[in-house]
Amino acid sequence: MSSKILVIDDDTAFCVMLKTFLQKKGFDVTNAFNGQEAEEFINKQVFDVVLTDIRLPDSDGLKILKRVKEISLDTQVILMTGYTDIKTAVNSIKTGAFDYVGKPINPDEILHTIGLALTKKSAKENPPAKIKEKKSSTSPLSFVKGISSDSLRLHEHIELVAPTNMSVLIIGDSGTGKEYIAQSIHLLSKRAKKPFIAVDCGAIPKDLASSEFFGHIKGSFTGAVNDKTGHFEAANEGTLFLDEVGNLSYEVQVQLLRALQERKIKPVGSNQEIQVDIRVIAATNEDLTEAVKRGDFREDLYHRLNEFSIKAPRLSERKQDIMMFANHFLAQANNDLEKDVEGFDADVTKLFKSYEWPGNLREMKNIIKRSVLLTKSNLIHLEVLPHEMLEASKDEGSLSGYAKADEEQVIRLALEKANFNKSKAAVLLNIDRKTLYNKLKLYNIEL
Repeated sequence: MSSKILVIDDDTAFCVMLKTFLQKKGFDVTNAFNGQEAEEFINKQVFDVVLTDIRLPDSDGLKILKRVKEISLDTQVILMTGYTDIKTAVNSIKTGAFDYVGKPINPDEILHTIGLALTKKSAKENPPAKIKEKKSSTSPLSFVKGISSDSLRLHEHIELVAPTNMSVLIIGDSGTGKEYIAQSIHLLSKRAKKPFIAVDCGAIPKDLASSEFFGHIKGSFTGAVNDKTGHFEAANEGTLFLDEVGNLSYEVQVQLLRALQERKIKPVGSNQEIQVDIRVIAATNEDLTEAVKRGDFREDLYHRLNEFSIKAPRLSERKQDIMMFANHFLAQANNDLEKDVEGFDADVTKLFKSYEWPGNLREMKNIIKRSVLLTKSNLIHLEVLPHEMLEASKDEGSLSGYAKADEEQVIRLALEKANFNKSKAAVLLNIDRKTLYNKLKLYNIEL
């Protein structure tokens, strides 16, 4: 039976064109041109893949994503985005999106991404008796440690905490490889041969959280047609990774804290408690200390998760590692797309080292895969990179050639010369105000 795909975009011509293309590839495709129409289709039937633009006239892709996950956790959602929405697209990964693709859409790229999404969906629908253990070999960053001081410090901390049973809180922006860090800790621990279960906390509806974490027995509620093994039991004797833990509702935090304190769980509908022995690693891109102050995150849970904290550095802070990661993703893309691109020309290398990479490693991986797909020579040249990336590089102005320490000093000198007027300082530096504000935040320069 053909896989069912829902394509949502208010650009009618593009939407119909994509439908025609996918139908020729054997898919059963439905079009929706706005959020309301999309929700009507989503409520009527379950799709294998939903492909939606982030910006819709009456809604947005994140609302569509949330609704899809409420109906079917197994449905894979792919977001289509322009450059200006990359940060939103990256953040959507934590709420359950499978991936995002940049516009203009390349047909072969979107076909490849849909294929990967369907493979993931099939794997989730046909697991063994217990939830599948995630293999570290699937990590996009396997064996790439880096040589920068930030990378060396990161892996020193990983090797230090891994042999212990301490709970670890990994803090870092979206796309910085927090799950890779968690997997590395697991593989270096005494639990390495036991399960590593990754849970996307942002993708779990509040009403289903108890069932997802603790399991349920058949008939315990409407829709419970079979017994279900929860994440805690599946991770028994191994590691439970709670990704984007800051997204858990307050009620779910209470349940989670109790389970971590007592090391016992009770499946929904059961009277029997199950003893579990797990190590917990959590990750967040939020400031949980601020969430605690606001009352959005329980302080006792925060301290239980934060026995040891690790900072995942941004890609822009790891300049020495950029081409190591780039070459790793190039090899991956060559393998995935069955191509043989040898490397990057000098101009691309220069741009990669000066670019800010707001989407971090995930953005780099996607850009390189797209570039490999488009390139017709043995090297990747500037013309196959996203136009918006080239434009962004121009905004860096005279700062792009400086090392991190020198760049900070140049900014401080420009501020002094401009009597700490940020607008004038930006003019002196030949950058825009937004770029200057980002630099001030990066170097913790307070005025």
